Amino acid sequence: MQVRIERRFHGPQASGNGGYTCGVAATAIDGPAQVRLLRPPPLDRTLRLVATDEGAELLDGDTVVAQARPGEPAEDLPEPVTYEEAEQAAAEFDVKAYQDQHPFPSCFTCGPARAEGEGLRLFPGRTSRDLLVAWPWQPQESLAGPAGTLDPRYVWAALDCPSGLCWYHDPTYETAPHVLGQLTARIRRLPTAGERLVAAGWLRSADGRKRHSGSAIWSDDGEVLAHAEATWVRLTEEQFEQFRVAR
Repeated sequence: MQVRIERRFHGPQASGNGGYTCGVAATAIDGPAQVRLLRPPPLDRTLRLVATDEGAELLDGDTVVAQARPGEPAEDLPEPVTYEEAEQAAAEFDVKAYQDQHPFPSCFTCGPARAEGEGLRLFPGRTSRDLLVAWPWQPQESLAGPAGTLDPRYVWAALDCPSGLCWYHDPTYETAPHVLGQLTARIRRLPTAGERLVAAGWLRSADGRKRHSGSAIWSDDGEVLAHAEATWVRLTEEQFEQFRVAR
């Protein structure tokens, strides 16, 4: 099957948003999936999604961009953040300071340079729980299909950056950029456009250049619509340059 990651869905300026790309690869899997990203996903290029013995591969020519297979995220989720708590976190959030230090400010999911309706604009609002961030989210009508529900690729994108921004308020936070390496997600129910949701992320553990985290999307009454486990990798200067110039 041929697929394409349009430029609108970039994370770093020159490559695809990690969560969105994982969602593209996960379309080949029936049910919850684990997707591993192997290289910066190219934009505006015809890619192939092909079946393998373990699941599927997203290919750019003969180069493997991502690998997908069945997989279940951990079920040990924190207590839901209420919509009112997320609204308070948003009200107190310094968007200007966030934009000034963001390595990928036009990211589809978390980019503060995106206008309303052009991106998801999910930012790391501080909650009362350490290293758990949350943001209120009412999906735009433009993200919904004919049935009024979101395309699963947008849900994967929404599960991405909150898991990678959960250490934003950590005083020992390293400013070197991190990128998504692997995302394992289960979607229990697709959100509807305009629904009051909370997107949240939290740190699970750190291991050298890797950070392991979780994320969830809750309804305003605490229903778990989707949740994920993620592995993030701190980029070296050379790797950072690869993401800036990926073609």
